Amino acid sequence: MDSIALAVEKLKGFAQDLVKVRPSSSGRNPIEILKRLQRESFSSLMKLRDRQDKVERLLSFYKTSKDDPFPESRTLLRGEVDLLGAVLFMSKVDEEHWDGVGRAGIGTGVDSRFRFETTVGDKDSVGIEFAADRKRVASNDGDVHGTPLSLSKLFYKANATNWFSAIAIPFGAQVKDLDVASDFYLQDEKGLSDLSLGPPLLHQQTGSAIGVTMRMPNIIASLAQSVSGIRNDHCLSTFGQVVCQLPLGLKLSLLGLHRGPKLAGSNIRLGAFAIPVGFSRPLEDAYTTDDESSSPSLTTNTLELGSIALKLESELDENKRLSGWIEMKQANPEHLEWAVNFSNTSEDVYGWGMSLGGVESPGNCCHFQIESYVKFNPFKRFSLKPGVAYIVDENCQTMAIVLRSNWSL
Repeated sequence: MDSIALAVEKLKGFAQDLVKVRPSSSGRNPIEILKRLQRESFSSLMKLRDRQDKVERLLSFYKTSKDDPFPESRTLLRGEVDLLGAVLFMSKVDEEHWDGVGRAGIGTGVDSRFRFETTVGDKDSVGIEFAADRKRVASNDGDVHGTPLSLSKLFYKANATNWFSAIAIPFGAQVKDLDVASDFYLQDEKGLSDLSLGPPLLHQQTGSAIGVTMRMPNIIASLAQSVSGIRNDHCLSTFGQVVCQLPLGLKLSLLGLHRGPKLAGSNIRLGAFAIPVGFSRPLEDAYTTDDESSSPSLTTNTLELGSIALKLESELDENKRLSGWIEMKQANPEHLEWAVNFSNTSEDVYGWGMSLGGVESPGNCCHFQIESYVKFNPFKRFSLKPGVAYIVDENCQTMAIVLRSNWSL
């Protein structure tokens, strides 16, 4: 019996030792460790899922509401720095030769402008432009500098539908801002002078302007009204344009600019947003005395009458472009300005271009000029255009070697 009792005691002690060892060994069991990690990871995933559901419910609430907390807006920056220098060969350095070079549109110096444009909503955009041009300003010490970089334009574009849009320019407007047929930021098409920039009426300042555009499959029509100061005299202007897309890649544009009567005299300086409206006689008659009315006027402000221009453009292939324009002054229909441009705007190592144009006016000596250049692209968005221009203005002849450099971003 003692031996049996001793054996039972030993079995009990072995069982107790086994029970004590199993819990400690179970903690080191890989299967148990994996099960424990699985339970912890599942708990973490459930917490992340709850947070994701809360975020999705928040976004779905704002999407159905009118105010979007994350509006899709972006600001685009477009800028350019343009430098032009020339060596002039004249038979005589006098005022007549300098006037002929000025009429040829060869202005040396540095121009720069930077435009910030931000999208508003789905289709609208608002932008501002800063510019510094080559206009000469004399300082106190006698040196001559260009104008400083300053705010030059503010505009708002509204695209109501695919066929109707509007633009408002509170200040700094030019007629070219209302031109729907050309992109004036394509600097590869800019030659050595103003011949490649289109009719002169596109470069007139209009002050404050508002315009609308209607687009159809092959026709684009636009109409704009503006108020500006001409020689410190405020007046209304109307600009209209019709663009027709013809077969064979031809694009025909008819442009018209009409200057209205003066709204204020030169001794009255109004702001850009002041538009006087009166119901009496025009300003010229109101300020005319009896003695002045009896004698005929010796001068006529032809700029207020406006101009009519016709443009024809053709893209021969991806890089080659042929264009031409002619402009007629309303004050003198026989006074015509014209130009023909042919360019190869390849983005490869080099390109080229040439232009010829002039002024035809019966009874007066005419103006004629021809130019040609080669375009090199040493770096991306940087070009060099060396060329030669020949100018005949009345009895003056000038040969110019011109170098134009353009950098854009």
